[in-house]
Amino acid sequence: MAVVGMIAGMALGFAGYFGGFGAFLLVAALGAVGFVVGRLLEGDLDLGDFFRPRDERRR
Repeated sequence: MAVVGMIAGMALGFAGYFGGFGAFLLVAALGAVGFVVGRLLEGDLDLGDFFRPRDERRR
């Protein structure tokens, strides 16, 4: 996981350096979307986690 984090940090650094702050934000947002989609596909995350009220407890 450390290598994946390092690669993501390098991608953000290159985007920020060569493309400016807008490119940095775009790469960060797309990375977050990719992370969530990957977790959904692996089955580690449930869509109900996003839409369930916080005070409702899991049973």
